[in-house]
Amino acid sequence: MKAFTLAAVALALLTAPAHAQLNNKRHAGDAQTKADPGRPKVDEKAYKAALERIPEPKEKYDPWGAARPGDAAKKPR
Repeated sequence: MKAFTLAAVALALLTAPAHAQLNNKRHAGDAQTKADPGRPKVDEKAYKAALERIPEPKEKYDPWGAARPGDAAKKPR
């Protein structure tokens, strides 16, 4: 009986942190998907117009340009 009690206490101590992490937020995503009157509506036309105002770059961006020497990128293989 003593071993059963110790096992039950150990199990309760191991499950307590998992229970605390839930914090009754199982359905938090449902509340966020509904239309909230306090949130501004997204204007698709304004969004697309803003994207069109972004200028196109003159030359292609090279994210590894600083890691490579300048001459190695210009030489054909």
